[in-house]
Amino acid sequence: MKNLLTITLLVLFSFSGLAKDLKAYQIFNSEGKAVDIDKIMKDAAEKKFIFFGELHNNPICHWLQLELTKRLYSVNKKRLVLGAEMFEADNQFIIDEYFKGLISTKNFQDEVRLWSNYNTDYKPLLEFAKAKGLPFIATNIPRRYASTVYKQGLDSLNNLSDLAKSFMVPLDGFEIDTSVECYGKMVTEFGDHGGIEIATAQAIKDATMAYFILKNRDNRSVFVHFNGAYHSDNYQGIVHYLLKEIEKEKILTITSVEQSAIEKLNDENKGLADFIICIPESMTKTY
Repeated sequence: MKNLLTITLLVLFSFSGLAKDLKAYQIFNSEGKAVDIDKIMKDAAEKKFIFFGELHNNPICHWLQLELTKRLYSVNKKRLVLGAEMFEADNQFIIDEYFKGLISTKNFQDEVRLWSNYNTDYKPLLEFAKAKGLPFIATNIPRRYASTVYKQGLDSLNNLSDLAKSFMVPLDGFEIDTSVECYGKMVTEFGDHGGIEIATAQAIKDATMAYFILKNRDNRSVFVHFNGAYHSDNYQGIVHYLLKEIEKEKILTITSVEQSAIEKLNDENKGLADFIICIPESMTKTY
C-alpha cells in the first residue's frame, strides 16, 4: 500500500511538471522580451488604432482577440470600434440591419459572405460587439473586385458603377509602392503567377481597409482591427496606407507567429510588430 501511494504521487508529480511545461502561447515585445497581456493593455492606453494580425486557422489567436477586446471594452466602453478584414464593405448594411434587430441571425448568416470558420472564430467577436452596442465595420474590398484587379489590371475598375466604387478606396487616390517590402516581394516572388497584378490586388485590399478604418473613426474612438498578420506586419500593408494620414505614435500592432519552441522568440520574428504572440507549431488548427 505504501509503495502504491509512492508510485501514485510520483505519477501525479510527473504530470504536474509536464502541465507546467505545456504553454499555449507566449507574448513578446518587438525586441523579443517576454511580456504578458497586461503590457499590451498598458501600451494600448494611448493608442487610437490597434491591429491584431492573426493566423487565420489558429484558435489561440481567436481566443486572445476576444479576450483583448473584452479588456479594451472595459476601459473604453462605447468609444471602442471593431473592424475586420473578414467582412467586405458591400455587406456593411447587412451587419447594421442585424445589429439593429431588423433581420434574423439566419438571414444575416445566409446573406453575408462569411468565411468558413466564422462560427468558431469570428462570430464571438461580432456578437460581442452586437451585445455591447459597438460598431462593427466591414473594411475589406469585395473579393470580386480584388479578383478583377488580379485578372484584368487596376484600370478595369474604372468600368464599375459609382455604387460599386463606393465599396473601395477612391481610385483617384490609390497607388501601389513596390518599394514597400510586402508588395515588392510579391512582384519578384510570384513572377509569372501574377507579379505586379497580385501585388496590386493585395495593395488595394490594404488601402481599402485603411480607408474604411479612417472613415469610421472620430477623435474619441479606439479602432481595433482584425486581419491576417501579413496585412499589418512590419507596419506595412494596411498600416502603410494609414500612415499617410495618421502619426505612427497612435498605432499599436500585434502579430502572431508559430515556432517549434516558444520559450525564446526566433530572430526572424523580432520586430514584426509591437507585440508578437508566439504559438507552438503543434497547436490544433480550426480548419
